[in-house]
Amino acid sequence: MEHDELTPLWKLQQPEFDADSLKALIGKAKKQRSTQWVGIVVMSLTVVILAVYALTFARSQWNAFSTGLSLMIGSLVFRVVLEGMTRYRKEQHLIRLSPQDFQNYLHKYYRQRRLIHFAITPLCFAVYSYGFYLLLPYFKTAFSSGFYQYLLISGWISILAILILVIYKMRVELRFLKEIQK
Repeated sequence: MEHDELTPLWKLQQPEFDADSLKALIGKAKKQRSTQWVGIVVMSLTVVILAVYALTFARSQWNAFSTGLSLMIGSLVFRVVLEGMTRYRKEQHLIRLSPQDFQNYLHKYYRQRRLIHFAITPLCFAVYSYGFYLLLPYFKTAFSSGFYQYLLISGWISILAILILVIYKMRVELRFLKEIQK
């Protein structure tokens, strides 16, 4: 094929990116990836705190208290592993793909993120909340009435705050997907 024939074919393969839109896209992707790291770190710290608590106070016998802690820890570990896998898989694809293939990959990646956001995250959140609910009777018998009320109120407020934060982060990531699709 002649050079004159190859150039139009090559341009058809490559999406048109100007430098400013490419820099903006890279900046938004870096910001999204850094917030993903923050989420992984926060969930990992919560797992460590719950695991230390479980090993310290809940290893004598298996009961609803142990089940509640296990549900809370398990849902967070599952979520951390899932986030880590999606982050690692995305990094590996960044290196090897052509711009068109990378754009197609991003669409597939963010469709998977939607599945995570709308199916897996609510399930993990419900399991975590149920685990906390299972702990409440034990807290009621182990602590004073005032401290139990504090744990009850602060626990549910914390879960509500985390829910609001998760919804906000989901919306930010979904907006980013819409921008990529344009």
